[in-house]
Amino acid sequence: MKINDAKVIITGATSGIGYETAKVLKKHGAQVVISGRNDAKLQKAIKELDTLGFVADVTKEEDIKALFDFAIKSMGTINVLINNAGIGSLTPLTETTLKDFQNQWEVNTKGLFLAGREAAKHFIKSQYGNIINIGSTAAVRGFQTGSAYVASKFAVTGLTECWRAELRPHNIRVAQVNPSEVVTDFIEKAGLELKNTTYKLKPSEIAHTILAMLSLSDIGFIPSAEVWATNPNRK
Repeated sequence: MKINDAKVIITGATSGIGYETAKVLKKHGAQVVISGRNDAKLQKAIKELDTLGFVADVTKEEDIKALFDFAIKSMGTINVLINNAGIGSLTPLTETTLKDFQNQWEVNTKGLFLAGREAAKHFIKSQYGNIINIGSTAAVRGFQTGSAYVASKFAVTGLTECWRAELRPHNIRVAQVNPSEVVTDFIEKAGLELKNTTYKLKPSEIAHTILAMLSLSDIGFIPSAEVWATNPNRK
C-alpha cells in the first residue's frame, strides 16, 4: 500500500515497538492513532509523536470498540491494525501462578483477538485492510520458564493463521512479525536483566520491518517475518 494512504491503529504504543512504529509510519505520511491503558504515558507519547491517541485497555471489549469508533471518526476510516500490546512474565512451571498465566492470556491473546475482530468488521465492509500481529520467536518455539508467555504467543500464531485464511478473499492481508529479544522496557518488566544491549535488536528494526511489509504492493503480502539480531553476543 501507499503509506501516505494508511490510516493506522497501533495498540500498546506508548513505548517500545509500538511507539517506534508510530513514529516511522507517521514520518512516511501515515495517519496514526495510538493507544495504551496508562493515560499519563499516552499523553506523553501523543505530544512527542504529534499524533492522535486514545486510552484503551485491550482486555476490555468496550474499550476496543470505543478505540475503533474514535479512530474512524478522527481519520475518516481505518485500513491498518498493528496488534502490538503485550506483557510477559517468565517463571519456572512450578512457580507460575494461575494469575500470571491468565494475565498474559488476557493481554497477549484475548486483547489481540478483540482488536483483530473489530478491525475485520470494518475491513470486510470496505473489502480492504491490513492486520499485523506482533508475536515473538516465542510464538514458534518454547523455552525454559516460558510456559505462560509462550502459550499466549503460540495462540497468536494460531489466530493469525485462521484470520489469514478467512480474510484473504476480502483483500485483507494478515501478517505476523516474530522478533527475538528487543531492547525495550518489556525485558525488565518480564523479570530479565538488560545487558550487552549494543548488538541486540532495537524497536527501530521492527518498525522498519512493519513499514516494509505494509509498503509491498497490495497484490502480495509477507505472511510472517522472524527478525533476529545478527550477533547479539558480539563483544
